[in-house]
Amino acid sequence: MQNFIFDNKTTIIFGKDTQSQVGLETKKYGKTVLLHFGGGSIKASGLYDEVVHSLKKEGLKIVELGGVKPNPRLSLVKEGIKLCIDQKIDFILAVGGGSVIDSAKAIAIGAKYEGDVWDFFTGKAEIKVSLPLGVVLTIPAAGSEASTGCVITNEDGWYKRSCGSVLIRPQYAIMNPVLTYTLPSYQTACGATDMIAHVMERYFTNELDVDFTDHLCEVTIKTIMKHTKIVLKDPSHYATRAELMWAGTIAHNGLLGTGRIEDWGSHDIEHELSGIYDIAHGAGLAIVFPAWMKYVYKHDVNRFVQFAHRVFNVDIDFNNPESTALEGIHKLQSFLSEIGLPTSLKDVNIPSDRLEEMAKKATESNSLGNFVKLHEKDVLAILQIAAE
Repeated sequence: MQNFIFDNKTTIIFGKDTQSQVGLETKKYGKTVLLHFGGGSIKASGLYDEVVHSLKKEGLKIVELGGVKPNPRLSLVKEGIKLCIDQKIDFILAVGGGSVIDSAKAIAIGAKYEGDVWDFFTGKAEIKVSLPLGVVLTIPAAGSEASTGCVITNEDGWYKRSCGSVLIRPQYAIMNPVLTYTLPSYQTACGATDMIAHVMERYFTNELDVDFTDHLCEVTIKTIMKHTKIVLKDPSHYATRAELMWAGTIAHNGLLGTGRIEDWGSHDIEHELSGIYDIAHGAGLAIVFPAWMKYVYKHDVNRFVQFAHRVFNVDIDFNNPESTALEGIHKLQSFLSEIGLPTSLKDVNIPSDRLEEMAKKATESNSLGNFVKLHEKDVLAILQIAAE
């Protein structure tokens, strides 16, 4: 097990009607708030009015910036940075899912930086200061409400890149499972897959003696799978929505990666898919992750056997452990198909004519992953498996 420091400052405010506390929490950090959100869903649901009422009740000045899209765009981030500077914003409030939160994080670091905010996503700059931000979560998926990460898409070349720092963990996350009742089934399934992928990026490690977090990872994946099946049949099941919402946070707040060297190769490959083709991140991961697993499983067959046995209850074939490993991958793909997600590029009508381009873009700065280091030829091979 690696040495580690686990530092998560995000206060979780969880449960029914907790959105009414947003004004009280926000006023601790200033008087002028950038209210950041996506489309019209929070207005149609009445959440927008609740949030605005709570903020105004505490005497806070509100500056609005809506329009966040899935795979959030750099152009809107830059618009938000200008607003923060011009309006002397003290605090950013993200009301939405991972895309809104990541956009808010990028605005928060860009507003305190004299250069181009994209520098943080290309490794040219290090995050040293950030505006504080908070979250009212409406989509459990990305885990960005308590994570150190941020992913933005640059329309110039359609590069989707990430950056991270403990400085961009939200100050608080208000999480009311009731707010997720109206999520479409496909969005719920994509969110669940994103959560599972966050866990697996940590689970598949070369680090030894991490049995405790192995079990935490396994039970988190099993919990997500169990409750995803339930909620797709009963979208207003509070207990199940609560389980998924909390699991999504735990999947990506850093706890499950403690003492481990994480991978993240599959995420980096998927960023090329959703950056170019603008597909849902969870759908892209449902395609890429099994393909990655098929490509790398021989590196540590025993870990894949453990995954198959503990997560999917596959009986271990001690005479042919590879068959057990492959059965685990098959079980994962079957689950993804069962909840309505694609498992190949053909399922989302993505052609094979840009695989080389994506492999080159993904590795132009360095290799990907840690479990197995992936170079351009490896990424291309994984994409070719995904295209089968």
